[in-house]
Amino acid sequence: MPLTLRGLGAAGLAAACVLAQAADRPIAAIQGSGAASPLQGQVVSTTGVVTAVLAGSFHLQDPVGDGDARTSEGLQVHARARQGLVPGMRVRVTGRVVEWAPRGAAPGTGTTQLDEVSGIELLGPAPRPVEPLALRLPLPAGHDLERHEGMLVRLLGPLTVLRNDLLGRYGQLTLAAGGRQQIPTDLQRPGPAALRLARQQAALRIVLDDGRSSTHPSPVPFLHADGTLRAGETTAEVVGVLDQGPIGLQAGGAQGWRLQAVQPPVFQRPQPRPGTPPAVGGELRVASFNLLNYFTRPNPQRGADNAEELARQQAKLVAALQAIGADVLGLMEIENHPQAPQHLADALNAVMGAGTYAAVPQAAFTGTDAIQVALLYRPARLRRLGAPATDADPVHHRPPLAQRFQPVDGGEPFTVIVNHFKSKRCGDAQGADADQADGQGCFSARRVAQARALAGFVQRQGPQALVIGDLNAYAQEDPLQRLRQAGLVDLLQQHAPGAHTYVHDGAAGRLDHALASPALAPRVAGAAVWHINADEPALLDYNLEGRAPGCSRCAPDAWRPDAFRSSDHDPVIVGLRRRR
Repeated sequence: MPLTLRGLGAAGLAAACVLAQAADRPIAAIQGSGAASPLQGQVVSTTGVVTAVLAGSFHLQDPVGDGDARTSEGLQVHARARQGLVPGMRVRVTGRVVEWAPRGAAPGTGTTQLDEVSGIELLGPAPRPVEPLALRLPLPAGHDLERHEGMLVRLLGPLTVLRNDLLGRYGQLTLAAGGRQQIPTDLQRPGPAALRLARQQAALRIVLDDGRSSTHPSPVPFLHADGTLRAGETTAEVVGVLDQGPIGLQAGGAQGWRLQAVQPPVFQRPQPRPGTPPAVGGELRVASFNLLNYFTRPNPQRGADNAEELARQQAKLVAALQAIGADVLGLMEIENHPQAPQHLADALNAVMGAGTYAAVPQAAFTGTDAIQVALLYRPARLRRLGAPATDADPVHHRPPLAQRFQPVDGGEPFTVIVNHFKSKRCGDAQGADADQADGQGCFSARRVAQARALAGFVQRQGPQALVIGDLNAYAQEDPLQRLRQAGLVDLLQQHAPGAHTYVHDGAAGRLDHALASPALAPRVAGAAVWHINADEPALLDYNLEGRAPGCSRCAPDAWRPDAFRSSDHDPVIVGLRRRR
């Protein structure tokens, strides 16, 4: 017997009047065959079976439908009162039809909902449960997800985790059919081919959401028992209700199709978490590592906000650098202060032994940025030959730093040149530095000019040179092409094809590079990437925001004094022989 309104009073009588006047409409008629409901703004009643009860809403579905493949049989109902609503319950709901979209959303990306709900009648258990509709990405030509909005679906895989940086804050993962996705310009030259690949990749993606609207969910969903979920992991399927909404919660930010999970998916890790650096051979090791704004003092503008965060950041970086144990460490995003490199060397020496590392003295010109590049080396293994060199060309706001070394127990000298090119963030980009819509982002022209200047600088440092660093350009972009045309050998392309060092919006790519001069290339025994950062969720990093106990409603603090998520870039490691 349906649950009805009784003992209404004045407010209840008004609600009953609305219920009596509301037209009964099937869910498919409310959804319509277009992007927006044809009944938008009208008060209607509809009947369906509850498929999901989420934070602030629930979903209904017509188990029979209207037979029209263009119309959805599911509907989201925005209602605070959800007592007695469980999946499998038949209900009749009365409310106003709205197209909900976050502020700043693009036209046609709203979700059809019932809002201003004035009545919910519980009609008892449905005679049979709603079966999820099986879908597979990409959809067939001419089909779109709009026709399934609000429905319970089973998205068939395998599906691969692309993006996990929003997991700890918003409970969201980006998944894709067809395997791991790489940045298009890591695979294709900038221009039409790369843009076409980007469109193809977008059709394979969907966001898996935990169904909660609050930030910093506790517990954090989807994690393994070891407290992480790495990009590249896979699941056979996910089951949930389909909606559109923000990816993250920033006003005007990215938005798209989401699957609100109703069953916990099971993720498989194709490779073990890499606890030790990869072997690269040779008798000497050189590593390149972007430290993600390491300052010697708290700096609220970038890096650690306070002393506790700084201690946590340093502990992770020291753990990573100690494990790498390179003879030369090329560092990026370290404070532009003369003592900053030695400050980090001292932290390493405190755990590895006095004098293990020393900082190469900073050159006279360290640029105009708040961060710089730096070199640390092991005096027991290498000695410096001559003074460090830098390039004062004003095209470099973070100029390269070069130092010539020789093994102390014999071997040929070599020079290490560490670099950090202009980033892709647009900021004040104008003219040729503006985004040219070819896939390279902003400031590509500046990076090409920096690459041209670097090529000349390398030639002045002697025949055996190793160029390392974050060039803020992917493998097939113009700056890398310019360096290869200058004769430099791309070591990761040669020894670790397909390796990535960074994940941007779910796509993996190589921003960090190692290139050898023709004379040095025969001494290279191997080159590899240690995947400790880019694939790990940001919830493991040193930050205290959104962490318990400071945030009482948040998940427990996941920080550990280990190498994982010590930065957002993965370190690159090169093995060198003493002689050719």
